[in-house]
Amino acid sequence: MSLRLQIILLVILFCILIGIVIQIKHRKLDLKYTLSWFVLIVALIILTCFPKLLIVIADFLGITTPINMIFFCGFCFSLVIIYTLTVAISKMSDNIRSLTQKIALLEKGEKNHE
Repeated sequence: MSLRLQIILLVILFCILIGIVIQIKHRKLDLKYTLSWFVLIVALIILTCFPKLLIVIADFLGITTPINMIFFCGFCFSLVIIYTLTVAISKMSDNIRSLTQKIALLEKGEKNHE
């Protein structure tokens, strides 16, 4: 990987990192849902600074080419994101059910007082 490409990738990754931090600061994103993105960006920064590390990790895991290692990591990251979103949706579903029941009880209570 050329030095020019490394610098461009580092600038892009730091811009994305700053963008995420700004969105968290303005409460557009929740910190607990962005931790996996932070881990990904830090890993990409490390791999951009040390490109030979990807080859070492791929060899250690028995993956023949580094590009297959990138695809494998992307697949694993996608699974983590899907799991995180599934947990969030489950919690929100429970909250919606609870709120709906509370509203129904309040409305029933108002009808009884009339």
